[in-house]
Amino acid sequence: MRRKAVDTRKYNKIGTRKTFGRILIVFVLMAGLALFLLGRIVYLNKTKGATYEKKVLAQQSYSSKEINYCRGDITDRNGNKLATSKKVYDLVLDPLLIRTDKDFVEATAGALEKTFGITRAKFDKILEKQADSHYYVMEKYKGVSRSRVKDFKALQEKDKDIKGVTFDERYERYYPYATAASKIVGFCSSDNRGVWGIENQYDSTLAGVNGRRYGYYDSSLNLVETVKEPVNGNRVVSTIDVNVQGILERHMNEFQERIGSKNMGCIIMNPQNGEIYAMSSYPEYDLNNPRDLTVSYSKSEVQGMDDEERSEALNQLWRNYCISDAFEPGSTFKPMTVAACLDEGVTNPNKVYYCNGYQMVNGLKIKCIGHTRGGHGSETICQALMDSCNDVLMQLGADLGRTRFIDYVRDFGFGRKTGIDLPGEAAGGVFTKDTMHNTELATSSFGQGQTVTMIQLAAAFSSVINGGNYYEPHVVKEVRSSSGAVVSSKENALVRRVVTEGTSKKIRNYLLKTVEEGTADPAKVSGYEIGGKTGTAEKHPTGRGNYLVSFTGFTPAEKPEVLVYVVIDEPHVADQAHSTPATEFSSKMMKEVLPLLGLYQSEDVKKKHKTKATDIKIPSIQEVPEGGYANGDYQVAKEPLAD
Repeated sequence: MRRKAVDTRKYNKIGTRKTFGRILIVFVLMAGLALFLLGRIVYLNKTKGATYEKKVLAQQSYSSKEINYCRGDITDRNGNKLATSKKVYDLVLDPLLIRTDKDFVEATAGALEKTFGITRAKFDKILEKQADSHYYVMEKYKGVSRSRVKDFKALQEKDKDIKGVTFDERYERYYPYATAASKIVGFCSSDNRGVWGIENQYDSTLAGVNGRRYGYYDSSLNLVETVKEPVNGNRVVSTIDVNVQGILERHMNEFQERIGSKNMGCIIMNPQNGEIYAMSSYPEYDLNNPRDLTVSYSKSEVQGMDDEERSEALNQLWRNYCISDAFEPGSTFKPMTVAACLDEGVTNPNKVYYCNGYQMVNGLKIKCIGHTRGGHGSETICQALMDSCNDVLMQLGADLGRTRFIDYVRDFGFGRKTGIDLPGEAAGGVFTKDTMHNTELATSSFGQGQTVTMIQLAAAFSSVINGGNYYEPHVVKEVRSSSGAVVSSKENALVRRVVTEGTSKKIRNYLLKTVEEGTADPAKVSGYEIGGKTGTAEKHPTGRGNYLVSFTGFTPAEKPEVLVYVVIDEPHVADQAHSTPATEFSSKMMKEVLPLLGLYQSEDVKKKHKTKATDIKIPSIQEVPEGGYANGDYQVAKEPLAD
């Protein structure tokens, strides 16, 4: 049976109307809710927007820059600070935080103007330009003093609406004595790394480890911090005596003003252990302003330099002549030749040589530059040193022989670096078995042909007079932690034994007579027994009258405690071929230095010299007056202006 079809169109229309109605109701409800929420947001933004903004800001994490460590001090042997670090502060703003409340803007602006003189117009401009920044360093307010920071924080304590101002701590390197021992101490770059001198050589020792500050803002927008403290650097105790250094520099300055020279250097050291009491090469420079070339050039000359010329000029200014320049030493080398011959038994105190004024070596006539054209005549080795006889020294060199001579040259430390704890040391140049022949042996025996540095000769000379022990020269005595504990020490710097005590004693006696009765007479110091040897080396090319003159002296004669080595390169005198400028300089300077090192005049020696003794005034370092100078022996740096 066929079923009757049902017409569904009627029902579809009814369903569609119902669905549309439901959707419309939902839409109206959603629109109403959206309008309600929008209205609520507008209301909350007007009434509590700042409060919610602060809560959101408070939930943001905060992390500052690293906390800088304090670089370790460099002191002299008596604890006087040659280099230290001064804490300064950089002013930092948080514009985003400050702008969250008008009260913050008003209070902070007033405090900044009162403490630092920052005008309201300038402050508003910063807030506008750095509106989205949490960290803005005020460039013109880097390195402000602690007193100003303290004043600002006092205002913050009184007014809690002063917000968004912090101070980053850092350290600036400062050199209290300015020019004293500048070639030894060195200085620091802008990133607190050592440049030249001890600052460079002991950079990793002086440096520490940075800390870090972590923190967040609480609901009141106060900064809550957790701090990991930095580890400060170690303190380096040098062997330098700043009083002795000051006297040395003053005498060098006076010499240059009175006479002048191309170059000049001086080393004062303890021959018994290699410690350097003072070392200077002219001119010294201001460690607080190491790029100031006006100490060597006029302002117009400096202004006329291009970058390459300026860089070269600075390197020359910072260069330490005492360790970086090599030259032919001349007769100050002779004690080493005599000592080697005594030690090897090829000569003895009673053996007599004859000087006729020259030696013929491989057909070459090598003259003895003496006081008589016909030579010195009969000479013992003591007289040869006293008269500085080249002829006898050439005979000694020939008797010793090339192989043994070269071996002793190496044992005395020539031809290689001494290992002094300073950057920039040169090695000098000596002959080898392949390059040394009879002529080279002859000239080398009296200090010509081979080149040495001042520190090499000072160390070698020390070994000849101290009993035969070669000590490594050094400018650092020990390293101490920030708490004062000894980290390392250089008390035992003995490297090797070069000659015997018997040989050393003979050399001391010969050199004492050289000052008392020989060519080094001007080096005498009233009340002291001074031993020593002069040197006069003609520079190449020869024949132009250019000489390097020197003197190496020591006292006491029996057991030397102080050695001085003076080198004057081309002194500005009519006749340079005399060591008098060096010996006289040594005498004047040592007269003041020796009492400071605990060595005093002997009445017996005074009578022996038959000279009128003068009272020796011992200068001492006093408290440096604020912004002033002390003693006139060296310039004392003014306290750097922190702001």
